[in-house]
Amino acid sequence: MATTEHPPPSRLRAWMLEGLSDMGKGVQQAPHAQPEPAHKGQRWYRVMCLTGVDYFSTLGYQPGIAALAAGLLSPVATLVLVVVTLAGALPVYRRVAEESPHGEGSIAMLERLLSFWKGKLFVLTLLGFAATDFLITITLSAADASTHLVENPHLQSTLHGQQMIITLILVALLGAVFLKGFLEAIGVAVALVVVYLGLNVVVVAVGFWHVITAGHVVTDWTSALTTEHGNVFAMIGVSLLVFPKLALGLSGFETGVAVMPHVQGDPGDTEENPKGRIRDTKKLLTAAALIMSVFLIATSFITTVLIPAKEFKSGGQANGRALAYLSHEYLGNAFGTVYDVSTIAILWFAGASAMAGLLNLMPRYLPRYGMAPHWARAVRPMVIVFTLIAFLVTWIFNASVDAQGGAYATGVLVLMSSAAIAVTIAARRAQQRGWTIGFAAVSAVLLYVTVANVVERPDGVKIGACFIAGIILVSLLSRLARAFELRVTSVTLDGMAERFIRDMASRKIRFIANEPDQRDKAEYRDKIEQIQNDNDIPGEDFVFVEVTVVDPSEFEAGLTVRGEVLHNRFRVLTLESSSIPNALAALLLHVRDTTNCTPHIYFEWTEGTPFANFLRFFLFGQGEVAPVTREVLREAEPDRARRPRVHTG
Repeated sequence: MATTEHPPPSRLRAWMLEGLSDMGKGVQQAPHAQPEPAHKGQRWYRVMCLTGVDYFSTLGYQPGIAALAAGLLSPVATLVLVVVTLAGALPVYRRVAEESPHGEGSIAMLERLLSFWKGKLFVLTLLGFAATDFLITITLSAADASTHLVENPHLQSTLHGQQMIITLILVALLGAVFLKGFLEAIGVAVALVVVYLGLNVVVVAVGFWHVITAGHVVTDWTSALTTEHGNVFAMIGVSLLVFPKLALGLSGFETGVAVMPHVQGDPGDTEENPKGRIRDTKKLLTAAALIMSVFLIATSFITTVLIPAKEFKSGGQANGRALAYLSHEYLGNAFGTVYDVSTIAILWFAGASAMAGLLNLMPRYLPRYGMAPHWARAVRPMVIVFTLIAFLVTWIFNASVDAQGGAYATGVLVLMSSAAIAVTIAARRAQQRGWTIGFAAVSAVLLYVTVANVVERPDGVKIGACFIAGIILVSLLSRLARAFELRVTSVTLDGMAERFIRDMASRKIRFIANEPDQRDKAEYRDKIEQIQNDNDIPGEDFVFVEVTVVDPSEFEAGLTVRGEVLHNRFRVLTLESSSIPNALAALLLHVRDTTNCTPHIYFEWTEGTPFANFLRFFLFGQGEVAPVTREVLREAEPDRARRPRVHTG
């Protein structure tokens, strides 16, 4: 194929395209991207800390959110959350780890169940909610980190009223880190998690000590609880009603599956059967869920009985920082400041984890659909886009932790509900009746929680709808712009097809594009006569090419060409592809390159208006084949002298 000279890119453009994200399968690197070094896996407990910076950091705000949502009932409601975590979310994601061991998550499971455009649009919808989840993780974590900074007694007078500015600075710093180049820092995650959980153990232990030594706080709490809610059954009922507001405590499971590729597994693991990785990821998920469950129960209890209710409300000293309030109250401002620094660090790093998740998630799907601009494959342009969106979200929610809780919970719950549905379908297909019933029950619970959360706090679904609309719009425009791009990744001919090409190479290579109908002798004979008459060509030295469209929503795929002789006379090449013009163009270019001869292909015009035919091509891979095939060839081969010839009569 002829090469064309391109001017060297500007320094800014080269810098922007450097460090291409190729986490998604099939995403090719840009010309100026630096190759990623081969990744060596880590032990599962170290990788747990990578997901833990997201999951465990929710302790920074979860007890306060639970107290606001459930009041005195916070420990009981949190116990319901823990039951759902251990009996529902954990089994679901252990199954997701089995079904999707390369980190694709539940979205990939559902993608495999659906085909055609409905599958692509469904995946784009889930990507919208995933974007909501990850982006709100960035903005909510930054907002809570700024809350810990502003409310620190040493800085309160200086930074009062500056939470919005501080949050935007933290988001900007996060973007700057990724613009500079973010290397995976599992070691940093381990240090942050160990220090943060260690400090929380101290706070919880001191909190329980004060509960024990001041015994009246428990009796005061139980008396008030009984007076307000009556019997145990009423408490459980109210806890179930407020449970959707506590759903942030479920936020770590999708990330836990996403980090699977970093788990070392066993030496004998293969890409097709990574048994060790799956086993160790299940350990990771179980350990993280158990650790978090213990902390959730303990922290919800001590914060409820030791902190006055007014302090949880907006403007209160415990709002968004309940455990930090206790650390300052009972361990002094010096320890409290150390706790604040640790909390700010892990919350900020949770934002880094979310940004990395966004940069890895989008290239995993969109380029395979042809639904991403070329620049979207590079890290830095996407970092700028996500950072600007994070600025907008922070401004819309006024850097409030409480205001963003609904949007965050919606993203988390939609993904968890889709995961539960996916594993239910997988268990049913595997004819595992018990697991099917269990997963179906979990799906029902999560769907209830999702709907209840959306009804009560519609901000999440509104933000999610904006992301979905944006992703679908940009995706369709990108696919439209790339409609005439040659997107066949490889061409493979069987023995008979190679023989046909080799025989014709000594003469003139002529193909006839044929839409198969009855495939009887009369069909092929009449087609040859028509081509001869329309183009004034003697002889019958033609090979028919027939393309069957399989899934027109697919964008890139390899092409397999099979040859056969029909009716002892007619040579036919059969192909399967998502697009007839692309398959024909790829075949012609392959034949030209392997024979050093210029092939010719003959068409007849298709009936219908140009616009209707273009829509048929865009959506169904068919339409007006002749001009589209020529346009694909023109874009793929700028040198007209070397371009295969297209004839239409």
